[in-house]
Amino acid sequence: MNVLVPSALRSYTRASQVQADGGTLHALFADLDRRYPGLRFRVVDEQQQLRPNMRVFVNGRGVRDLGHALAPDDFVAIVLALSGG
Repeated sequence: MNVLVPSALRSYTRASQVQADGGTLHALFADLDRRYPGLRFRVVDEQQQLRPNMRVFVNGRGVRDLGHALAPDDFVAIVLALSGG
């Protein structure tokens, strides 16, 4: 499936979009980490939860559950939430 990568993580992928496989978001991030070592840790914390500053959209719908099922033709966008004042 196509995965949109935010600019903050492109040092891992060297591309704005990459291909990855997985039946769930958890499996997708495992595949991304296999292809691009270190990427998963920037998105998923030690408790296996999305980091607070990360957002994931599957076909345009926000998802926080890493157990969310994926289909091979889904489009996943990883977005870095901005903060500040």
